[in-house]
Parts: sequence; C-alpha cells; structure tokens
Amino acid sequence: MGIENPVHLLFIAAVALIVLGPKRLPDLAKALGHGIREFRDAMTDGEHDEVIQVPPDPPDAEVVPDGPPVAGPADPGSSPAPAPAPAEPAAAGD
Repeated sequence: MGIENPVHLLFIAAVALIVLGPKRLPDLAKALGHGIREFRDAMTDGEHDEVIQVPPDPPDAEVVPDGPPVAGPADPGSSPAPAPAPAEPAAAGD
C-alpha cells in the first residue's frame, strides 16, 4: 500500500504543483524540511535524557487502593450469610 513506482511520486508532485502553484511550492518544501529536522532533533534529544531511578517503597508500607472498597465475603471460600426472614404483618383488628 506504499509508493512502489517512481511514477506515483511524479504524479503527486504534478498534483502539488497544480494545486499550490510554482510560487508556493518551494516555501512548502522548505517548511516541510524544517519540520522534519526539528522532529529528528527532538528524537535524538530524547535518547540522551537520563533515566531517573526511583527507590522502591519499603516492604512494610501499607498499600491503599485507589478505587472505592468492594463489599464481599471476608473468606473467599465461604458462602454469603443468609438473608433475614421477612417480618410477619401485625393483625389489624386485635
């Protein structure tokens, strides 16, 4: 799906020349070259950055979860507690 034939490049260049005109095409190429150069410089600057080593937390530190607490059984192997029996309605005419 790439440009496999140099004729494709010539066709793209001809369309760009027609759309942009001969006066604006050199400025566009110059701006594109500057953009590519800045991108390459930024990529090489990123390679030379130092990696900061962060010491690990002590093993006795308590870890607090970020999310809300989830209700569940205390013992994963146990079954949930039975639901309470519904109350019987009181007699209306006693």
